Amino acid sequence: MTYGSRWTRQELLIAFGLYCRLPFRRFNNRNSEIIKFAGAIGRTPSALAMKLGNIASLDPAITSTGRVGLRGGVSANDRAMWQEMNSDWERFALESERATIEAGLAAESDEPPDQYRRNFGSNREVLTTVRAGQSFFRSAVLSAYDGRCCITGLSIPSLLVASHIVPWSHDESNRVNPRNGLLLSALHDKAFDSGLITLDDDMTIQVSRKYTGTNDQFFFESIDRYAGSKINLPEKFVPDQNFLSYHREYIFQR
Repeated sequence: MTYGSRWTRQELLIAFGLYCRLPFRRFNNRNSEIIKFAGAIGRTPSALAMKLGNIASLDPAITSTGRVGLRGGVSANDRAMWQEMNSDWERFALESERATIEAGLAAESDEPPDQYRRNFGSNREVLTTVRAGQSFFRSAVLSAYDGRCCITGLSIPSLLVASHIVPWSHDESNRVNPRNGLLLSALHDKAFDSGLITLDDDMTIQVSRKYTGTNDQFFFESIDRYAGSKINLPEKFVPDQNFLSYHREYIFQR
């Protein structure tokens, strides 16, 4: 065990990656993932849970709601890693995954969707980066919304999509940024992606008037009835208002 020693960069990459993938309520030393990850890096579960609490104290989305982490233990390296993560999400996702694999923890097995392959062909290095990025993005968004669609509350993983606010193809620098994400049911992901719904800055749902009055009962019950409602807010990675503004201006069909 390395309890009490300074955290290495590899350990911080793993800890910050785990912070992004776990809901805040699961930051405790009895959590099975924390126990597994702690063993892999030679830390106690209590030490790793404490580190996650330290990271939470750096997160405005956590502290702004009155929840607090463990302020006293935050180090200069913690603050530097927080800044590094937020300034280049794609690089962080890749480095965190590599550190996790090197620690003997299993890598995610998701394959890049077909549209990514069409964009990048068979370049193994690029596809590895894309796979790591999309796996990180989905995990972080699922964690932020506690595994529930932010509009309907649906919690069946196979029917949930980590949806980009600014489309993947429109902004290369924010493809992996979880603040560019919403957790939506497959139906509402399609509606959001095609501009039939959007969000105001206060997270109120707007519905396009394109199909209003069509007497489509399913559209009314599954989409239109949510107009004017607010989404269930995430506990981390609250949507960036600049991304929402872009979606309203360039994607939404008024």
